[in-house]
This record gives sequence, C-alpha cells and structure tokens, in this order.
Amino acid sequence: MPLWLVFHPEGTFVTPESKQALAADVTTLYTGGGLPAFYVNVNFITLPQTSMFVGGQIPSPERPFIRFMVDHLAVHFKDNAMRQLRVINRLDELIKPHVADKGYDWEFHIDETPRELWKINGFIPPPHRSEAEAMWAKNNKPSEWKL
Repeated sequence: MPLWLVFHPEGTFVTPESKQALAADVTTLYTGGGLPAFYVNVNFITLPQTSMFVGGQIPSPERPFIRFMVDHLAVHFKDNAMRQLRVINRLDELIKPHVADKGYDWEFHIDETPRELWKINGFIPPPHRSEAEAMWAKNNKPSEWKL
C-alpha cells in the first residue's frame, strides 16, 4: 500500500477537485505498476498557517509549503539505487502540476514499512505481481487467497 499524507496550510487544496486530481494522479502512478487501486491511500491534512514552520519560520502565505510523507508497503526499492532514483523523479513529475506549478514550496520523503507488518481487512496481501494480487486488482477489493 502506498500511503500519502499531504500536510498543507489553509488556502491550499481547498476544493474537492484539487484533492481529487492529486489523488487520481497518485493512484494512476501505482496502478500503472500493477497494484490494486484500493491499495492507494491519500490523506490531506490541513493545518493553520501559523502551525507550519520551516527553518523556524512560518512560510509566506504567498509561497505556501506542502509536506508529503509517503509510506510504501506493497513494493520496496531500498536495495536498488536506480529504481529509487526513478521513483523519486516520478514523484517530482507527479507533484509538479499540483504544487510546483502553483508556486508552492514542497518536500517529500518515502518510508518503506516491512510488507510483513501489513494487513487489509484481516488479509495478508498476496505477493507483488502474483495471480492473487492481479485478482485483487481486477476486483478492486481484498479477498482470501492461497499461497
């Protein structure tokens, strides 16, 4: 599961459409790699302008700061430097129209939670690119599967 937490000040991502556009792009990124759409979670956390500090200062409302925390559980890249670079470059491309092109500052990081510490509706997710995962993607919901 990719879990995206988008910390943003008031005045950014104010419409459901702006949130939906980013969430759709994030989902497409992962479903393009074969993951089920329901794996993808994007949560927007609105903070008061006076509750965000960068370098000990409140960012200017004219140039808001957006912080992305991305947690990968389904697929990991930590052992492959080239894949890591491709992933972070793709995240930059994905974020650009939603943040950079609007004149916002941003930062992101990716954590990789061990896959063994993850369940969905009580099910251990099937291995990546397995027949069971393909069935989960097709049905867009978790179900019982056999090793």
